[in-house]
Amino acid sequence: MNALVQDMGAAAAALAPAAPQAWTILLVDDEPNIISSLRRLLRGEEAFDYKVLGAGGGAEALALLESTPVDLIISDMRMPGMNGAEFLEQALHRFPEAGRLLLTGEADIRSTMDAINKGEIYRYITKPWNDEELLLTVRQAIERKQLQRERQALLALTQAQNEQLAGMNARLEEKVAERTAQLSSANERLGRNYLASVKAFSGLIELRNASLVGHARRVADVARRTAQQMGLPEEKQREVFVAGLLHDIGQIGLNDTVLGKPMPKLNGEELAAYRRHPTMGEQALLALDDMHAVSILIRHHHERHDGQGFPDKLAGDALPLGAAILAVADAYDDLQIGHLGSVKLNKDEARTILEHGRGTIYNPQVIDAFLELTKPAPPPPPAAPPVPRSTAQLQPGMVLAKELVSREGVVLLTAGHALTADLIERIRSYEQRDGLNLVLMIKA
Repeated sequence: MNALVQDMGAAAAALAPAAPQAWTILLVDDEPNIISSLRRLLRGEEAFDYKVLGAGGGAEALALLESTPVDLIISDMRMPGMNGAEFLEQALHRFPEAGRLLLTGEADIRSTMDAINKGEIYRYITKPWNDEELLLTVRQAIERKQLQRERQALLALTQAQNEQLAGMNARLEEKVAERTAQLSSANERLGRNYLASVKAFSGLIELRNASLVGHARRVADVARRTAQQMGLPEEKQREVFVAGLLHDIGQIGLNDTVLGKPMPKLNGEELAAYRRHPTMGEQALLALDDMHAVSILIRHHHERHDGQGFPDKLAGDALPLGAAILAVADAYDDLQIGHLGSVKLNKDEARTILEHGRGTIYNPQVIDAFLELTKPAPPPPPAAPPVPRSTAQLQPGMVLAKELVSREGVVLLTAGHALTADLIERIRSYEQRDGLNLVLMIKA
């Protein structure tokens, strides 16, 4: 977990505002005075550090691009040999990372449209240009380029974080791996990019309160299995599972005093703070498109079937079914870890408390499915008594139910030993040599 915290710090540093950098702009025009005018205009920009290069035509510009990375190209349309549309089309295919602007006269509309279609230029500027308009267009093109770079850096960082979290996830307990494997087909899209992160982030609250260790994973598992018991589609099962992992994410903002107390011992101010954590959890996931359905379940997992819950006092069918499932799974574990009372309850006691809330606190259909899911297993039938067998009755494959001990007290064969044809012959020889009448106890 310490490695995760360090990785999150590195991620925050990588996303911090970068120091100002020089942006390379290539001016392409067969008229040197145009290049000089543009060069003077761009060097007057104080907010941006522009490195300005010049080329007298398309061929010269392409040669320069071969050796020098360029962020933005500003090309004239009318040039001898290779016009601006032809040059920008080649630049697009050979140097697509460079932005493209076109300088054109009002009479060159057809050529301009050709450049837009083939060269995919960002903007075109008519000549004679307005200085402020041209500078604004260049700024916007550079800012667009900067956003593209930041997006690429963020994607690379996200990929690196996902790979690290995937490595951490591989070391999780085998039981969790088996449970998540049951959802592998439904979680294939989410699993590659989100599931490792979700599991890691769900453990952040556990760093502050030892009593919550494993709580999120247990709630997620019970919620998923209850949804499965109710016959919900796999997509809904996945939403309930992920919501279970993240249902307490809003508690990260609570202080240690509130986190360390059972709910009945919270005073008025502390209870008001605690009751804000579902909405804080929803807000934490607001910007993630794939988490919209999950965030709704997190917001409403403390609502009650009779409308006396929080934060919105939803009742009956107005309460999302996934949130009603999450409420039961959360309460079931909270009762066992002592979060809802002064003492910790066992599983049977917790089931009884939840059953008493059927139709008032909890959705009746959810409670019925949960009780069926968690009902105690019937005791196994008593094992059949072992059967005594003489050595003449022994057959390969029989298993000893009791140790075979010599007259001297030496254990010859232990209980559970499977007999083979060769071993049976040795036992019979031993019996004959010592004049014994052996009876072996064989498992039924």
